[in-house]
Amino acid sequence: MKAFVYNGPGRMAVEERPVPEIRDPGDAVVRMTKTTICGTDLHILKGDVPTCLPGTVLGHEGIGLVEKVGAAVTAFRPGDRVLISCISSCGRCAYCRRGMFSHCTTGGWVLGNRIDGTQAEFVRTPHADTSLYPLPDGVDEEALVMLSDILPTGFECGVLNGKVAPGSTVAIVGAGPIGIAALLTAQLYAPARIIMIDLDANRLQTALQFGATDVVDSGRGDAVATVMALTEGLGVDTAVEAVGIPATFELCEAIIGAGGTIANVGVHGTKVDLHLERLWDRNITITTRLVDTVTTPMLLKSVASRRIDPARLVTHRFTFDRILDAYAVFGHAAEEKAMKVVISAA
Repeated sequence: MKAFVYNGPGRMAVEERPVPEIRDPGDAVVRMTKTTICGTDLHILKGDVPTCLPGTVLGHEGIGLVEKVGAAVTAFRPGDRVLISCISSCGRCAYCRRGMFSHCTTGGWVLGNRIDGTQAEFVRTPHADTSLYPLPDGVDEEALVMLSDILPTGFECGVLNGKVAPGSTVAIVGAGPIGIAALLTAQLYAPARIIMIDLDANRLQTALQFGATDVVDSGRGDAVATVMALTEGLGVDTAVEAVGIPATFELCEAIIGAGGTIANVGVHGTKVDLHLERLWDRNITITTRLVDTVTTPMLLKSVASRRIDPARLVTHRFTFDRILDAYAVFGHAAEEKAMKVVISAA
């Protein structure tokens, strides 16, 4: 099969690899029909994720058809259409019993990180019974791809951890796919104001189309002063960091109001300064999280009922034989006006 392989920082290639086999009784092998690229994949290519070793097939999102299953798999059989969760969970270990699937002792975020992932013609998925989801009929498949990672990530790490509440004021720093996913799902909780902050004018315009009440171009003028003016000098109740660089986290520190919550979502590859000299008496909370995907069943129902339409995030489409082109577009999102790319089987 063809697979997209990480060969070290800045090095990538499409290679021929053997079709994966069942290794453990709980495994399934899935023939990929659609996958996508995540910002985390770009972090891996930069060398920000040391757990991903050279030679790993990237990708942790997508949908496909079950090709074969291990002897212990009871919920799926060959031919089933499935959503592949970015998180693999055994459902039995101490962390899984606490709903922290991302820290599963034999799973977690392994696809496209510790084991070969979904940017290939086939993928082996561990713990299939508790890590795959049957696809509902009549739902846009591109929308379903967004449920592998970005929608639950924006919701769990941003909205839930950020304690978004009716009437609250929310700032989302970073209007990329994760930031827009947080914007979409934050509206389920009826905040009074959602302020999107980014450098990219096109993405800010997209944020308005997705329901942002205000947008702030952080490359023009003083973003902190603008947010403070919008909040009558109080700051925001929730600041969602959806980029993963020091400047955006420090921006969240500067705009958070007393009693507020900074919800970190971004993947950070370098240290960030914590300004306790300003924050020590502000009664704030800082949360970190790797998505657990515990909300995937609920989000699946919300998408199936058309309460949320994440298919609107898709801006570019490629076949697998053009995956290098897809990475080029996604890696230059501002110039290409890209949000999410979908890569389909050739």
